[in-house]
Amino acid sequence: MVRSSDVIAILDRQLLKSSSIVNEYLDFQQEKVVELSNGNTKSVVVTVDKVYFSPLSSSTLKKRSQHVSDFETLLEEI
Repeated sequence: MVRSSDVIAILDRQLLKSSSIVNEYLDFQQEKVVELSNGNTKSVVVTVDKVYFSPLSSSTLKKRSQHVSDFETLLEEI
């Protein structure tokens, strides 16, 4: 599990196909890549320490992170 506060960016798979800059960055960060998708990458999650290749879409990850954020807010209010 990745802490939402550690997430720098969630990139969609389409961006991987169309952006040479993103591909150059991923090549540079190759030693930090964690492959979670078994070749079925739908998004890339860039964190402070690692780069995760995820089988979940960027929209799914965004929705899940929003639920976590809402939950953390509720905990702070208690």
